[in-house]
Amino acid sequence: MSGGLTLLPPSVDRHAHLEGSLDAAWVRQQAALEGKPIPATLEALWRTETIPFEGFIPAFFFSCGFLRSAEAAREILRAALRRLPPPEVGMPRGIDLWVSPHYLCAHEKLLSLDDLWRGMDDGIAEARAQGVKVAVILDAVNHFGVAHGHAVLDLVLGNLPEWVIGFSTGGIEGVPFREWAEVFERARKNGLRLAAHAGENGPGTNVRDAILEAGVSRIVHGVHAAAHPEILELLADRKIPVDVCITSNRALVPDLGPHPLPQMLRAGVRCALGTDDPGVMPCTIPSEWEAAKGLGLTHEELITLRRNAVEDAWSLQP
Repeated sequence: MSGGLTLLPPSVDRHAHLEGSLDAAWVRQQAALEGKPIPATLEALWRTETIPFEGFIPAFFFSCGFLRSAEAAREILRAALRRLPPPEVGMPRGIDLWVSPHYLCAHEKLLSLDDLWRGMDDGIAEARAQGVKVAVILDAVNHFGVAHGHAVLDLVLGNLPEWVIGFSTGGIEGVPFREWAEVFERARKNGLRLAAHAGENGPGTNVRDAILEAGVSRIVHGVHAAAHPEILELLADRKIPVDVCITSNRALVPDLGPHPLPQMLRAGVRCALGTDDPGVMPCTIPSEWEAAKGLGLTHEELITLRRNAVEDAWSLQP
């Protein structure tokens, strides 16, 4: 607080996954109807416990296994809207939303690509009617390998809705980013912006490699980069936006220690907040904001965090 004014939460969710955004109560209900036992790791995450990243994968896949229709996709957009703070005068609102169409439509065949796009389009139209802009980023799974990355592009290129503007990798950081460079370059040549989950379950040096070897212009998480002053300097010098998800990081990065968001901001890194998989690790943008405030950020750093959320959001850029 400064001058008697309290800063409100940012009006943008800078990082949320469609598949990880199904409300926990809805997933529990569907699992009960179908007689499917809920994985212990998912129950643990719903209780806000810390687990290894490898345990998160089956929990995530179980939850998104119920995304089988256009209506389910639209409901996820509605849930994402509910996780934003109320409208604030003069502040644009947005969601940068990651989606893995190949996993949903080709790998697991949960629904057709047309149904996925239709449900998302309906949900995005509802969001726009409420003054919220949405940008969608395609997400390939790093540990599925480079051939999978090309398969993602093969599936969607030529049938991209206008709101799909980016390409990213997620999952376990097992395949070096230099091997992914040709996939990123193909995405770039097709007009997509480039991002990568890096320095989350892999070393901080993956952040440098994603930028210098794969050519990405945005980093998701990047928390292990805090151990490398030269990588923080690289992020700051190149003005690379970094999406930080405090609840997710605390749940999935057992060696995290004190969250490095203050250190990253003080190094000049353009961090902003996201919810990541809020149906799996329950959180909202207001709750992430409270978590950020609990890290001891100054009033000026909180202002910077809010400003970065808007200025670097792909949903709010032309």
